[in-house]
Amino acid sequence: MARGKIHIFVTGATGYIGGSVIQELLNHPKADQFEITAYVRNEDRANKLNGLGLKTALGSLDDTEKLAELASQADIVINMADADHYKGNMAILEGLKKKHEKTGKVPILIHTSGTGVLTDDAAGEKEMDTIYYDNNPEQIESLPDTQIHRDTDLKVVEADKQGYARTYIILPGTIYGIATGKLFDLGISNPHSVQVPWLVKASLARGQAGVVGEGKNLWPNVDIRDVAQLYITVFNRVLENPDATPHGREGFFFAVNGEHRLIDVSKEIGKAVYELGKSKTPEVTTFTDEENQKFFGGTYLGTNSRARAENSKSIGWKPTRTTKDFLASIKPEVEALAAKQQ
Repeated sequence: MARGKIHIFVTGATGYIGGSVIQELLNHPKADQFEITAYVRNEDRANKLNGLGLKTALGSLDDTEKLAELASQADIVINMADADHYKGNMAILEGLKKKHEKTGKVPILIHTSGTGVLTDDAAGEKEMDTIYYDNNPEQIESLPDTQIHRDTDLKVVEADKQGYARTYIILPGTIYGIATGKLFDLGISNPHSVQVPWLVKASLARGQAGVVGEGKNLWPNVDIRDVAQLYITVFNRVLENPDATPHGREGFFFAVNGEHRLIDVSKEIGKAVYELGKSKTPEVTTFTDEENQKFFGGTYLGTNSRARAENSKSIGWKPTRTTKDFLASIKPEVEALAAKQQ
């Protein structure tokens, strides 16, 4: 990277992943070389981020002109906002292209997708045999264009192919753990993940733990701290040796370090809600079609997603927490979410 301040533009600062990654950037050994601008919707949270030494810009993913302009001013964009907000994601790419055309430099994009791109329609009734490897671009390219996240992923890869950006896509599985640290203590960022809290809230609402179908489906899991470390591992490689780091069609990095069946998650929730007195039994029952629609908008939680992080580990990522840690994290998650409802 060029000398002088490295301009980093981050989206999703108030989110679960975003807050965790920004904390790592603030504690980075080279933090004094960074100028970080966070894109946020909320003025109060922006002021708190300013107090931590970040610059901020107010706006949403719908403010595409503003988003493109901010991206065009960055050396590195770390996009941790909504992977499926197509217009917002395209605005970021437009900004990076503008920077390249104006300066001749090739900016960096670290983009957040997810292993949802690998899913099937099992509805909890079966497991999938196919396992996807992040170091196998041909296998990833065999995915239908209609898969969730895929439309944006393809455009990100195309940007790299066209040469106006160097792109890296991080794809977490089921992330777990209640995030901690400065940004969470200050109420800037959301400390909870998505999938397990969905199941917990649905189970609390119906007064008994539930599962999609029979819960035979498999998903990979990863601790939020290990996820943040993957972003920093990719980021460090980009700073130190970008030419030797897989990018573009080869730059997919799965954030996964274990695999679980949905039924095992639901059973842990069942035990926890029963012990809290929120259910008359620890037994798990199948969500009705109406419940699946009401709580989750369908049977997405019953899909399979199987992934192995070969690329991620090849560049030095060393996740330390496993499926055992994932299952142990469920009870504290239930307790925290139940307390918030009181």
